[in-house]
Amino acid sequence: MQHRIDTLLQQLKGDQADSVFITSMENVYYVSNYYTDPHERLVAVFADQKDAPLLILPAMEKEDALQAGWKEEMLTYHDHEDVWQLFKDYLKERGRIPASMGIEKDHMSVLRLEMLQHILPDTAFTNATELLQKQRNIKDKKEYTLLKQAAVLADYGVKKGIEAIAAGKSELQITAELEYALKQEGVQSMSFATTVLSGPKTASPHGTPDGKQIAAGDLVLFDLGVIFEGYCSDITRTVAYKHVTADQQHIHDTVRIALEKATAASQVGTAISEIDRAARGHIEQAGFGEYFTHRVGHGLGIGVHEFPSLSSNNTQALQEGMCYTIEPGIYLPGVGGVRIEDDIFLTKNGPDVLTAYPRDLQIIG
Repeated sequence: MQHRIDTLLQQLKGDQADSVFITSMENVYYVSNYYTDPHERLVAVFADQKDAPLLILPAMEKEDALQAGWKEEMLTYHDHEDVWQLFKDYLKERGRIPASMGIEKDHMSVLRLEMLQHILPDTAFTNATELLQKQRNIKDKKEYTLLKQAAVLADYGVKKGIEAIAAGKSELQITAELEYALKQEGVQSMSFATTVLSGPKTASPHGTPDGKQIAAGDLVLFDLGVIFEGYCSDITRTVAYKHVTADQQHIHDTVRIALEKATAASQVGTAISEIDRAARGHIEQAGFGEYFTHRVGHGLGIGVHEFPSLSSNNTQALQEGMCYTIEPGIYLPGVGGVRIEDDIFLTKNGPDVLTAYPRDLQIIG
């Protein structure tokens, strides 16, 4: 992990920052290999050019950090102690008071920034968020392996969810069954709240499962992902229960082909906006343009939603090692919707599609 910190510090020099203070769960894990949700407590990594990086964490988590492989200095604290004063004392004793410090402005709370400003009144603060995002954009071979296994488990989750569909079952019951099956496979947590929607509710891109029972003729949409050793997956599939109308089949075919076109357009050097355009153009030609209401995808890694954003105005070029979703959809209010989503890892030879569950419209039951 030291090379990740060294790379970040080198890049920060261009922003005139001589240190960095990392606090988000995802980025702490990225630079330390220690994965924890600290809740209201502070967990942070401080690094500068003078000495080894420092991991700040509750004393009760010290052994967990050692087990995760952290070999550098640690500053631990108990709940009754003022961690900010301890950090200030540490910096003064070692002569490491920074002239400038990079922080994650998209994550750090106002209160925590005020605490840093209080203990370091002469330190200038800059935004390190974009540098961290760019660094995490490109995944290495180990990260690819973890993302692939997370995708395999997501495929399994969709499979178990579809197998659970039956008359009289509610969306929440099916959600519970597929998550239970994933727990039995060793999945500790989902990467976001699992979505199982049916009937007209599938027209909501961010709908919430409830007690609605599955009925014949419903489209049933699954959107789920798991966290495997800190890395996320995100898959969506839409199926039909008992029977399907010609209109439902047509919408599903349109979305599937849009997905295929956007996947094929995923090549090193291609502008990200072209990926969105490939999917959106097909949906517009089919007459459903106004019903595709969101970007075509997002970056995927330690965070389920990270950079890059696959939006229509992102002119950034795709690079080898990027991982992202492609998830076109059509949503007809009061009628229903279809979304199909895959996880893509970009290689020098083109897209490696990590999620493999069948994309054709299945009629269940």
